[in-house]
Amino acid sequence: KIVDRTKDLIKSGGEWISSVDIENALMAHEGIFEAAVIAVPHEKWQERPIACVVLKGAYKGLVSQEDIIEFLMPQFAKWWLPDEVVFLDEIPKTGVGKFLKRALRDQLQDKYINK
Repeated sequence: KIVDRTKDLIKSGGEWISSVDIENALMAHEGIFEAAVIAVPHEKWQERPIACVVLKGAYKGLVSQEDIIEFLMPQFAKWWLPDEVVFLDEIPKTGVGKFLKRALRDQLQDKYINK
């Protein structure tokens, strides 16, 4: 079953990863206010997921990338886990509050896409 928009699916090593499934799991973490998962190019695997999260105020500086990955481990196969967690102050949104993943990819382009 496809539970994601085609352009938001991540193709890693010939397998599909749903960004929505990872985002929903991230939102269950008590310290995460918002989460979006995007695909970034990868030399070996074609694409890999990167989690972009906004922490709730009380959790800023207290939750690490390792904490978040460890939180996801029981829920997903290892190859589904994000390669990195990027902490942001906010995730770009449309006028109606939907995440602008294209803008998020543009924002992170220099770090991940133009390697």
